[in-house]
Amino acid sequence: MTTEKELLEAFGHDRHTAGQSLYKRYGGRLMAICLRYMGTGDDARDVLQDAFVKILTEIGRFEYRGEGSLGAWMARITVNEALTHLRKDSLMKTTDMPTADLADEEEAEPERVPPNVLQKMIGQLPEGYRTVLNLFVFEQIPHKEIARRLGITESTSGSQYLRAKKMLARQINDYLKKQERT
Repeated sequence: MTTEKELLEAFGHDRHTAGQSLYKRYGGRLMAICLRYMGTGDDARDVLQDAFVKILTEIGRFEYRGEGSLGAWMARITVNEALTHLRKDSLMKTTDMPTADLADEEEAEPERVPPNVLQKMIGQLPEGYRTVLNLFVFEQIPHKEIARRLGITESTSGSQYLRAKKMLARQINDYLKKQERT
């Protein structure tokens, strides 16, 4: 297994081969991030391609800080590219659904849902809900920072997250009930 440091050193010798190795090692993980934000395979592939172009362009500026730092840096670039794509294509919409339409669900059990099914459920959320959920849960960014990045208020970020959580809980519970019947 090649370490991140060895991958970075390879860029000094053969950028093409090093770039391929980087893609083989991180492409799947970064694609999963893209799918979480974009919801569809075509949009996710576009974002992944843009992210890798940026990664390969900026790799000379990357400052290695230990194993794991390269992957984290690449994930940040990928998230930022997804957000840029959402804003550019006006896909970033916050959905103001009345909270009454989202009745309180019993506690959801996402750990009982296969990861690919859960990812698909997240992908089906409205763009605004999905984006805030991803930033808050997976990137662990506070609502104040999410609001700044997305150009929304902090309370909008919080309400989008709560609505996303309720919609996802409903999807999870429906899925689990269906699995129990079969």
